[in-house]
Amino acid sequence: MATATGPLALNIFVPSMPGLVDVFQTDYAMVQLALTSYLVAVGVAQLAYGPISDRFGRRPALLGGLVVYAVANIACMLAWSIESLIAARVLQAIGGCAGMVLGRAIVRDVYDRDRAASAIALITMAMAVAPAMGPAIGGLIDTNFGWQATFVVPLIVGLVVLCGAWFRLNETNVHPIPTIDLTAMLRNYASLLRSRAYIGYACNTAMSVGAFFSFIAGAPYVMIEVLHAGPEVYGFYFVLISVGYMTGNFLASRLSSRLGVDRMIPLGVGVSLVGAVTGFGLMMAGLVNPVVVFLPMCVVAIGNGLSQPNGISGAVSVNPTIAGAASGLMGFGQMVIGACFTVLVGYFQNDHDHAAMSSMILFATVSSALFFILARTAPRGE
Repeated sequence: MATATGPLALNIFVPSMPGLVDVFQTDYAMVQLALTSYLVAVGVAQLAYGPISDRFGRRPALLGGLVVYAVANIACMLAWSIESLIAARVLQAIGGCAGMVLGRAIVRDVYDRDRAASAIALITMAMAVAPAMGPAIGGLIDTNFGWQATFVVPLIVGLVVLCGAWFRLNETNVHPIPTIDLTAMLRNYASLLRSRAYIGYACNTAMSVGAFFSFIAGAPYVMIEVLHAGPEVYGFYFVLISVGYMTGNFLASRLSSRLGVDRMIPLGVGVSLVGAVTGFGLMMAGLVNPVVVFLPMCVVAIGNGLSQPNGISGAVSVNPTIAGAASGLMGFGQMVIGACFTVLVGYFQNDHDHAAMSSMILFATVSSALFFILARTAPRGE
């Protein structure tokens, strides 16, 4: 549940983005900064949560993040300009990313490498309920009550999770590091960045995330501005993406312990490539309709659901003694890559097709495959 808070806040807001152009008398590129800044803030904050949780424990770091998350949702509702909304979204991201990074570290505290992949798959499958329901709920709320009301649901969920974590979550970091040593922290990050295996696994997951955020950046504009569908229609179709991701996660939870990380990742990436190539081919044929936009991405999502938990497990298992730092650095990379892809899609998006979105999804998926090759060919222990 804690892991779902960040994705919920991200996705429930997306159907409202095109309408905010008129609300705040600005352009879509400025409104999209509310998405891009969220991703950047999540990435940067994860660099801090990892070492903090390695030192003070997962529980206090998570509780603190959930408090920030609740306050930020209130600030978003009270935003009076696009600039104030962007600032509130940054605060919302700082709080919401706590569950995202600490959930992975908690799992790695409890399970070994291959068992952790299965557990992460189960968690991300449950977490996918948030992005599955978020756009649909957000679209309906925006249509009937206005964009401010879309922040009520994340606020309520955040408070419920805060209470649940306070009473139910035990500390899993039983061997915390004695002190936060900035030099040691930088040394840990440097050692991870020198590891071909870590770079390969982490960038494999980051590029998969890049494909998803390329879709998040482009699909609302295509549906609402190009195809003239309402926010609620976008939310309805988006359920396909999350169902696809949940399907991949479910299969990963059953197969990862049996097949292992290094067999599951190419399986997932191969499925994603089928979807990405299909989507790009349909775009080149000049087809633009909701099924063409969403169905290939559903296949990509199934593949990502298969590969992502295993890539995450592979990355945080390179050096289990600094799993928190490894998870935070990986999350930082994911969000920075995701932010870059949203900017590129927004910059190249036109008013009659989805060429920018489908091209970036294909590029991200091919890159994901190449980074896995890097991880797989790394010498043992490197």
